[in-house]
Amino acid sequence: MLRHFTNMHRSFFIVLGMICGASFMFGPTVAVANGLTNGQFLARDHLIIDLRSGVEWMRCSVGQQWNGTSCDGEIIRLNHDDVAKAIVIANEQLGGNWRLPSREELEGLVCAACETIKIDSDSFPQTAPEPYWTGEVNGFAARHFWSVNFMTGYTYGRFFPQQELAVRLVRDR
Repeated sequence: MLRHFTNMHRSFFIVLGMICGASFMFGPTVAVANGLTNGQFLARDHLIIDLRSGVEWMRCSVGQQWNGTSCDGEIIRLNHDDVAKAIVIANEQLGGNWRLPSREELEGLVCAACETIKIDSDSFPQTAPEPYWTGEVNGFAARHFWSVNFMTGYTYGRFFPQQELAVRLVRDR
């Protein structure tokens, strides 16, 4: 049983590396329109510059790939240990210091006026209507991390780091 789990675990990381690697590879073959998507975001290919906070976001969630107009592929839900591995892959392939967003940064993406999914879908297409990780520990319950749910727009501090949630990476400009 343990051997089977170890093989499954190893296979997961091989697939994670391939999928995350694909989600971070962006070739010049697809033309994209760059420019302001709204008053807060400036689009640059697979990146969104948040003019309010001054950070750069991945347009797609981890596991997806930017195709020039939208995000293709399946979102991979990760626990905090696996997020650390995905961040290493992003840093190796894209350079910079990719990381999980702070609670405030991720809350800054919430679009209260948006109807179906509480995020600007022009800037962040194919975002899942579910919780996304932050890198911030809940100070009221230190075993839990904050998340932002893009179905409701609400912030929750109830998830354990070993739980698997969707991820959108950010880096300082």
